[in-house]
Amino acid sequence: MSELKLSYSGYVCAPYLHNHESIELKELWTTSKNIEKLYFVTSTFSSDSKPYFADSTNHYILAKFKDSEKITDDLVKHNQEKTSFVFNVKDDLFQHEVQGDVNFVSVYYMEYGEDEDISEIAQLLVKKDQIGTAGIGNMETFCSNPSKFTFPYSENIVVIEVASEKSHQSVKKYCDQTRRDANRKGLTLTNLMSLSILEQLK
Repeated sequence: MSELKLSYSGYVCAPYLHNHESIELKELWTTSKNIEKLYFVTSTFSSDSKPYFADSTNHYILAKFKDSEKITDDLVKHNQEKTSFVFNVKDDLFQHEVQGDVNFVSVYYMEYGEDEDISEIAQLLVKKDQIGTAGIGNMETFCSNPSKFTFPYSENIVVIEVASEKSHQSVKKYCDQTRRDANRKGLTLTNLMSLSILEQLK
């Protein structure tokens, strides 16, 4: 009897290496009904997460998906030498209307995923007027050359979407300040990666 695997909505971040696999993935996701939105992004990994993902690259395609099972199939079929990241959103912390288009996605991790901490983080984030959505879940990685180091906090991932007319640098500062606000409250929210949207592909 096969194990029943739950499927989630969420985000996938695949390296765009201008090779056969990444071009095929981009074309596949452009037409896929499973993909709600597709972006071309640049990434910045934090000094805390960089040692775990030494193979990170500058450019990725970021997709917002409905069904994680289909994404897993896509990434197994088009596995690449640099790591792809899947963020399964198990719980939406909130969604609200914000002015402007999404131009930044920030991914954090918590060292401890206590319900009380998650509730406090949700209360902190919901007060930020530029954050349109926030979700919590886990992270899976796909790579044809897996890292020797296992990232230890993949079960407690927080993903936020930020909409702003300001520069990416300005939005990154806004997200860094949000993280510091959480740390001041004694919550261990650490930046994993920041994704600046360069172009919407879908």
